[in-house]
Amino acid sequence: MNRIILQLFAVGFCFALGQALQCYKCIGVWDLCVTTKTTCESGEHCYSGTGMAAGVVDIKRKGCLAVGKCNSTSDTTIPGSDNTTVYSMTKTCCSTDLCNAAPGLPGGSGVSLAFATVTALLVANVLV
Repeated sequence: MNRIILQLFAVGFCFALGQALQCYKCIGVWDLCVTTKTTCESGEHCYSGTGMAAGVVDIKRKGCLAVGKCNSTSDTTIPGSDNTTVYSMTKTCCSTDLCNAAPGLPGGSGVSLAFATVTALLVANVLV
């Protein structure tokens, strides 16, 4: 009897883990945003955020966000100052695994980057 209860608990635990939403997570500037994967909590969706600091620097963020804060714009201020806004960020949400866009290095993955590096080293050794 204990064995059956333990097996039912294990199956239920696997289903609980399977329900968690996977998202990309990063903080970056311009088009550079080195990403990792993260698991969202219950009541959160994946989001991609874009903003502009000082009217010059593009800010990028990805991660998990509470559903109530989705599809909105928020200001980031300097702590302790009187409403000095550093940048405003518009956050757009989605609700499927890894839906908040791809990894941050444009046009390249780790494998292609490694291949390009090895090829450049081989060509340099041949030319020198």
